[in-house]
Amino acid sequence: MTEPRAAAFFDLDRTIIGGSSVFTFGWVAYRNGFVPTSQLITDAANAVVFKFSGASDEKTEAVKQRILDAIEGVPVATLTDLADEIIPRLLTNVRREARGLIDLHADAGRDTYIVSASPVEIVGRFSDEMGMTGGLGTVSEVVDGVYTGELAAPFCYGEGKAEAIRTIAAERGYDLAHSYAYTDSAGDLPMLEAVGHPVAVNPDRALETIAFHRGWPIVEFSRTKKKVIKRTTAVTGATAVAVTAYAIGRAHGRRRASA
Repeated sequence: MTEPRAAAFFDLDRTIIGGSSVFTFGWVAYRNGFVPTSQLITDAANAVVFKFSGASDEKTEAVKQRILDAIEGVPVATLTDLADEIIPRLLTNVRREARGLIDLHADAGRDTYIVSASPVEIVGRFSDEMGMTGGLGTVSEVVDGVYTGELAAPFCYGEGKAEAIRTIAAERGYDLAHSYAYTDSAGDLPMLEAVGHPVAVNPDRALETIAFHRGWPIVEFSRTKKKVIKRTTAVTGATAVAVTAYAIGRAHGRRRASA
């Protein structure tokens, strides 16, 4: 009997990489003079609050709108320039346990994806560098190489992540009942519920409680070792967008001023 075609979907922050990509994005923008110190600190704090206080409809809508407002009229090439420095830094922060899980699924014949609220331009390039099948991220509308300030697909956060997963599954023929998802945040609950094998990785308190009551595997990674808490059966078988959006907006403004 032929095995069902399946995939494994990975969140970015505190799942594939240690910590939050917001600090990587913000630091790159700061070093390039696109973000003042005060704005870097404010956006980093806001991103952390958003991540740990949950993803209500109001908060999700506010973050989405801020991103779209910031990138409206900005050339795609501006984000590409920042990504040239962002991607290598993210690669140095990949957890070796996550790398092992990605390889494990690939060896088992499953396709592997990153699923993040970050721009698909960054998520896609990062997944390529990781040797993964692809990256699912926020897709903004582009006309003549410039962002219009509108979405071209649902915002890739919360329910948007689950929708992106269901869409790629329909396109590629994945059986989601046999697929896996890994994330740390209760805000990604729809992503976990979309697959048959959800795994909580370094979970926040809300997700840890949900996973415990539903009997989902819970794992914790560290920089040097892996501790597995509760079940490991499924294991063996991104917030940064706010700073990124502000950075590319500032970069575009600087270019126009110098023109």
